Amino acid sequence: MIRVLIADDQYLVRAGLAALIDSEEAFEVVAVASDGQEAVALAAAHRPDVACVDIRMPGRDGISVTQELSSPEHDLNIPVLILTTFDLDEYVFGALEAGASGFMLKDSPPEQITQALRQVASGQGTLDAALTRRVIREFVDRRRLQPVTGTRASEVLTERERDILLLLAEGLSNEEIAGRLVIEVSTVKSHLARMLPKLGVRSRLQAVVWAYQNRIVTVPEQR
Repeated sequence: MIRVLIADDQYLVRAGLAALIDSEEAFEVVAVASDGQEAVALAAAHRPDVACVDIRMPGRDGISVTQELSSPEHDLNIPVLILTTFDLDEYVFGALEAGASGFMLKDSPPEQITQALRQVASGQGTLDAALTRRVIREFVDRRRLQPVTGTRASEVLTERERDILLLLAEGLSNEEIAGRLVIEVSTVKSHLARMLPKLGVRSRLQAVVWAYQNRIVTVPEQR
């Protein structure tokens, strides 16, 4: 059972998400918050497996909530899926820096939202397909936080881990990576489990951003 916290300042959105998530047998909504401060308090009280958080809320926004819930500096260690109505929003970059594990647009199909929650709860991370290249391009161009060096991956990762990181950056799933490298899916998962802590990240999404920031892969050209 995946235990979920929902945080959104709009009643209809909260109610709709709660009804959607609770309708799935694999999920249980354990707390619903109407603002960021309440979200942090409820997260501490209920310790959900994943938090579904609106990026714009009065008082304390989704960036601040994400920092509190998922940053290594804090002890809650709860992965966050950000929901936004804005398909390219300065808030998205801030939430990514704060440690968000995934982003989805609020008008995404219900099945995509629940799938995203599964992925984030399992540590995979997710990014709406419509946002992927644009968010990564903008984030890397604006927020080069890490030392940029072409040799950094070889300094940190094994050759196989680097291969997997490159395929992650292409957007491949575990199954697709296994097929490309002719290895078992369980082997891919084992490599990921060892690789993420080396990079100082907690999800596939953040690993991909790390790869772009360090120019292990390059930012896609505008089309």
